[in-house]
Amino acid sequence: MTQAPLKGFRILDLTNVLAGPFCCHQLAHMGADVIKVETPGAGDLARQLGADPARNANLMGISFLAQNPGKRSITLNLKSASGKRILKELVQKADALVENFRPGVMARLDLDYETLREANPRLVYCAISGFGQDGPLAKLPAYDQIVQGMSGVMSITGDAKTAPYRVGYPMGDTIGGMTAAFAVTAALANKAENRGTFIDVSMLEAVIATMGWVVSNHLIAGQTPAPNGNDNFTASPSGTFRTADGVMNIAANKQEQFEALCQIVGKPALAQDPRFVDRKNRLANRPALTAELEAAFATAPTHEWVEKLTSRGVPAGPVWSVPEALAHPQIADRGLLQTHRVGPEDLQLVGIGAKLDGIAPSVNAPPPTLGEHTNDILGELGYDYTQISALKEEGAI
Repeated sequence: MTQAPLKGFRILDLTNVLAGPFCCHQLAHMGADVIKVETPGAGDLARQLGADPARNANLMGISFLAQNPGKRSITLNLKSASGKRILKELVQKADALVENFRPGVMARLDLDYETLREANPRLVYCAISGFGQDGPLAKLPAYDQIVQGMSGVMSITGDAKTAPYRVGYPMGDTIGGMTAAFAVTAALANKAENRGTFIDVSMLEAVIATMGWVVSNHLIAGQTPAPNGNDNFTASPSGTFRTADGVMNIAANKQEQFEALCQIVGKPALAQDPRFVDRKNRLANRPALTAELEAAFATAPTHEWVEKLTSRGVPAGPVWSVPEALAHPQIADRGLLQTHRVGPEDLQLVGIGAKLDGIAPSVNAPPPTLGEHTNDILGELGYDYTQISALKEEGAI
């Protein structure tokens, strides 16, 4: 298998902030030529977002750096006649276009799917929005915080005292972007049909789709989803447990794992206790079982318990901070973190979390400065220096 399965495909990335850029981030790492089309002067809003104010001021914010390595940037004023014309020329040579404007914006610009497919009947057009292109909520703007709340995710995150609770990163945006990347790739794989495809990705629906067990328990069994904190709602002991120096996760979901756990903590009688004898009873008596186990876990630190448990086939692991996770050889040595030269600095950015034939896909260029490739891309379309200068004077680029 090639390490760049999308090599030869060109994607136009008209997206901002996270859902769309994350989608095209995946496509770029799979080898696609991703051209990021940005507004002159400001570009992607993510260029101004992140924990480093100086980078934000230079329009190279950390939020932008994270999702845009390997892409080329062209600035186009899509409200100008020349900007529209150039986009249509780009569409003629493109395989797919991804946008995450509010529904109706591209139509008002006269750049919607029906218009652009006249320039390229085989165009794969992916529109990412908060709620989809139709329905009573379609015109509302897409914000991860809102989607998390309306999807039901927040209602089951935290525990009875803290829920509703937001997931600690923009998971709605990320899941929406991942869903879009999968749909675009699938449509590109179907190009032999020689027709275009319109993809309508709803972040709300994409998030709900990942809640399969929770949603199905409601739809089929009539069980109202509830927050369980760090406890696995399907099994016990499965969740987070206090140790002598912190906490650890255990997932003793199988009967044999529970019995081994009882032996390891020196309480073999727990396996015959009527309260804990089988899965159903352990779920019903979770607090009592947790108290028994944590009394034992309090006698040693996390790393000792994890070593003892995993050596006997009981799934267990520490609860790491982000820096701890990134520093561990399991992450540091597998190619997820990739180094890019950005100006005078070497910066580490995250790849896509997959390997092809044992190699983590990578890109050969750092995140672009705003409009960095405008002249090159216009040159590929046949524009000469005089014409490009005129476009700049006009404000089209």
